[in-house]
Amino acid sequence: MEEVFLERTEFSDYEDFYKNYKIKIPENFNFGYDVMDVLAKNNPDGRALVWTNDEGDYYEISFAKMKELSDAAASYYMELGVKRGDFVMLVLQRRYEFWISIVALCKIGAVAIPASHMLTREDYEYRFNAVNIKMILCVNDEDVMDHIDEAAKVSPNLKVRACVNSFGVDRPIENLRNGWVNFTEGRKNAKPFPVLPRNQVSSNEDLMLGYFTSGTTSHPKLAVHNFLYPLGHITTAKYWQHVKKGGLHLTVADTGWAKTSWGRLFGQWICETALFVYDYHARFKPTDLLVQCEKYKVTTFCAPPTIYRFLIQEDLSGYDLSSITHCSTAGEPLSEEVYNKWLEATGHKITEGFGQSETTVCLFNFDSEKIKPGSIGKPSPYYHVELLNAEGHPVQDGQVGELCFKLDEGRFPGLVVEYYGEPDKTAAAFHDGYYDTGDMAWRDEDGYYWFTGRSDDVIKCSGYRIGTFEVESVLMQHPAVVECAVTGAPDPIRGQVVKATIVLAKSYAPGNDILKKEIQQFVKETTAPYKYPRIVEFVDELPKTTSGKIMRKEIRKQDEAK
Repeated sequence: MEEVFLERTEFSDYEDFYKNYKIKIPENFNFGYDVMDVLAKNNPDGRALVWTNDEGDYYEISFAKMKELSDAAASYYMELGVKRGDFVMLVLQRRYEFWISIVALCKIGAVAIPASHMLTREDYEYRFNAVNIKMILCVNDEDVMDHIDEAAKVSPNLKVRACVNSFGVDRPIENLRNGWVNFTEGRKNAKPFPVLPRNQVSSNEDLMLGYFTSGTTSHPKLAVHNFLYPLGHITTAKYWQHVKKGGLHLTVADTGWAKTSWGRLFGQWICETALFVYDYHARFKPTDLLVQCEKYKVTTFCAPPTIYRFLIQEDLSGYDLSSITHCSTAGEPLSEEVYNKWLEATGHKITEGFGQSETTVCLFNFDSEKIKPGSIGKPSPYYHVELLNAEGHPVQDGQVGELCFKLDEGRFPGLVVEYYGEPDKTAAAFHDGYYDTGDMAWRDEDGYYWFTGRSDDVIKCSGYRIGTFEVESVLMQHPAVVECAVTGAPDPIRGQVVKATIVLAKSYAPGNDILKKEIQQFVKETTAPYKYPRIVEFVDELPKTTSGKIMRKEIRKQDEAK
């Protein structure tokens, strides 16, 4: 149904797409009513969600069934006291109740705050009180609920704690904790959902969704989006991921991460593709994804480069991936080695995309354009990209600048509204007619952009400015490297030197000084020699945030302590 919201859906080339792509914005747009309920009426038997787990449970939800379930959930949320504008945190990992709840909360105008199940008491305490979370819905997991219960003691605005079972399809919860409600049973027994006048539910300016984003400060900030946010993801789904009506799309992401909103929610349902969700509980093995893709005939696939990196180490000829028609990636630079090996093994190119929790896909590889592995592509419509130097002036091609979006035509669907309750941080991001991403990049002579790292991750070594991702993208081309993080380590002479913290592939031994020198020489020969890591450290795993992002600041902190 993307044609309902676009003036045109087909374009002759990238230039035509960038100049003439236009979203038709309905008054008081609401994803729950204007997309999901319309699909329930027009395509009732169409698949909306295909959910399975590593226990073999299977649950398929049609668009008609999603309306029934989301109406019941919305009614129960209202019975629990949730109303328009209230903040509700969802800690549901890969449970199908997440998707039901997102639609339900849209229908009553509440604000969904997805979060990771790996948060601790301190994390919850800060989040509950920073933005006045009224209700939390989580999985019935002892560790998760222990942290929430402890945080609730000092969070007076948290009124409701609810849970769903971690396993099975609507499986009963035994021994429900005191102070908690069983959301599954409550949804089943809820009163009929009342028809709410649209102007009593939401407007285009109302807040709909928020993500806590990590940064350089001790506490994360809440990036909030309005009800137009889903429309911005039509580009994400249709023109980057190439989902198809009636298809089955798999994006590898936990629901606590904004990648779920990007890859398996708004844009995909607008384009009428089904979402595939694999809810695993045992230790995750990337090859499990191949089994699921083969079994359920996944048609479009999106995963971070690290997943592809693991997959190409396997014998892919042992899996039938013929149902897949398109592959995409985001989250970190994609190395040419991974791109080429995946293409050789599967016949599929990998189109890279770039964006943030604050945006939709901002830059990506458009289908008719040549792919340059490692490049984040060219700008999406509405994103008027400028690369600015420290003085706020545009830089020339080949020079690194801060990635900013010019707002000469005003705000547009998909762009963050603000950092909730933090006007200073909002003002730092929106200034001088730009939205400042805080990311660094350069543009080549063909108009392709290349991400180099966060502005606060730039290493200054003997007068050189070295982007962490520039070095990481080279390291990832070495066959011994599965994951890596490049940081600046303190040095009494140079100020900083480049350090590489590396997770090795299975067949390489970590206590190998010869391998360290080989990797250093590889970087010297592949890129400018001054970028090579003077320090190389092999580790079993890298420190990561709850959303899966590498925590370079933790590595820097450890080095400074040493």
